[in-house]
Formats: sequence, C-alpha cells, structure tokens
Amino acid sequence: MTSSYTRLCLVRHGETAWNAEHRLQGHIDVPLNDVGRAQADATAACLPAGLFGACYSSDLQRAFETAQAAAVAVGLAPHKTPALRERHYGCFQGLTYSEARQRFPAAYARFETRDPDFVLPEGGESLQRFSARVSASLEGIARRHPGESVLVVAHGGVLDIAHRLATGKPLDTPRDFAIPNAALNWIRYERGWTLESWGDTGHLASARDELPNT
Repeated sequence: MTSSYTRLCLVRHGETAWNAEHRLQGHIDVPLNDVGRAQADATAACLPAGLFGACYSSDLQRAFETAQAAAVAVGLAPHKTPALRERHYGCFQGLTYSEARQRFPAAYARFETRDPDFVLPEGGESLQRFSARVSASLEGIARRHPGESVLVVAHGGVLDIAHRLATGKPLDTPRDFAIPNAALNWIRYERGWTLESWGDTGHLASARDELPNT
C-alpha cells in the first residue's frame, strides 16, 4: 500500500568562500569552494540510489552545484526552482555580519531581533514574505509527490523556515538548531509538516553552521 505522506530530504549547499568569511550571500550567485565541492561529493556518495522520486534545487549555483553532484548519484536531474533561493538580504548582501552591523546599525538591530515584518532596505525581503515563499514552494513539492521521497537542495535560510514549519517554532524566536553545510535533514508532509531528523553530518569531515558564532 502506497503511503500518503511525502518525505523531503533537505540539504543546505556545500561551503563557499563567503561562508568561510561569514559574508551574507543572499541572492548573490557565489560558487562552491574546494571544501564545498568535497562536501557535495560526500553527500552524493551517502545517498542511496532508487530512494528519491525527484530532486529540486535553488537556481543559485552554490545550491545547484551541490544538487547536480547528488542527483547524478541517485539517477535524477535536478529541477531549478527560484522559489528555493535564499532570503534577499538587501543592503546587507556582500557584507560580513560585522560589516552589516557597523554600516547599518538600525537595520541590523531589527534584523537581529527577527522582526517578521521588517523589510530589509534596498530590495530585501521581510522574514514573513520569505517564509511565505519557502512554505508555498515546499508544500507544492510535497503535494506533487505523494508517497515519495524528494531531495531538496537549498540554503540556510530556507532550511531555517523548513525546521520552523515542522516544529511550530515562531519566526521571531532565536534559532536553537544547527544548519550545517551539506548535512541531511528530513521532514515529512501529510496535511502538515513533521520533523523526522535533523543535522546529520556523519558523512562529512567538517561543516559550517549557517550563522557565525553558533
């Protein structure tokens, strides 16, 4: 009997040079570094062939490079999905966290409090709008693949939203869970989201968290 729920295996992209510098990437299209490519290969090697019915990826190259390595291993072609992009960080993009704090102290203070309605200046997204985008994309994927497991490769902010959807944690509460590069994270959808497992890095030599100093 076919199950009615969909399982998503969520993978944050491999490491980039900007991750190592604690620089906010957002929609800026930064490639993987050598560590990130090794992480993508290690993730691909641990995924069993035949498990996944589909693979979706953010269209930004750090995610799509990671997805391509994994998708080849499991015999799938990744679907480029712009709705799975990282949050647009507006005027913070390209800056380190400390630079953003120094240059835009008022905006950074509101960003740090996770004010859901605060729109980041210069074309950025509010946390509420970003969450709605990610939620709609993940639910759409789940509804298209009932009874299947689906591989989804995206970004730290996207996985932050996914974890909150699966646990009921509000958007404005501080994050108390890790989001390492290239880790495996499983959630399930059946009339709502459930967390199965999170932050599996057993296949990796090392991995950075999505935020500095965590």
